[in-house]
Amino acid sequence: KLVESGGGLVQPGGSLRLSCLTDGITFSQYHIGWFRQAPGQEREGISCVSATGGSTEYVDSVRGRFSVSKDNFRNTAYLQMNGLLPEDTGAYYCAALRGPCSKNFARYGIDYWGQGTQVTVSS
Repeated sequence: KLVESGGGLVQPGGSLRLSCLTDGITFSQYHIGWFRQAPGQEREGISCVSATGGSTEYVDSVRGRFSVSKDNFRNTAYLQMNGLLPEDTGAYYCAALRGPCSKNFARYGIDYWGQGTQVTVSS
């Protein structure tokens, strides 16, 4: 399973680091994706990291502000979020990807989802 943590309430311009701790999967063999679901909107893939941690992808809305990483010794993935904006508000999910960490990675399917953690950016 995958368990996210690190969400919360933060002011615009602030930072949060989300963690995705995994158990029961061969973490080192999985590409990990991060998804965001804003209120009333569909879940969107925003970033991913390859199984080795050597390559990453970001959607335009978060590129330059978010940084994704993966620690195969701790079976944990991270999403460092800086310069948060009100439009970053939503539920954040990590997922073990069925396909590659590449552009439009969400289209290849998901093997395992986390339960999500809420991020609220508001003054």
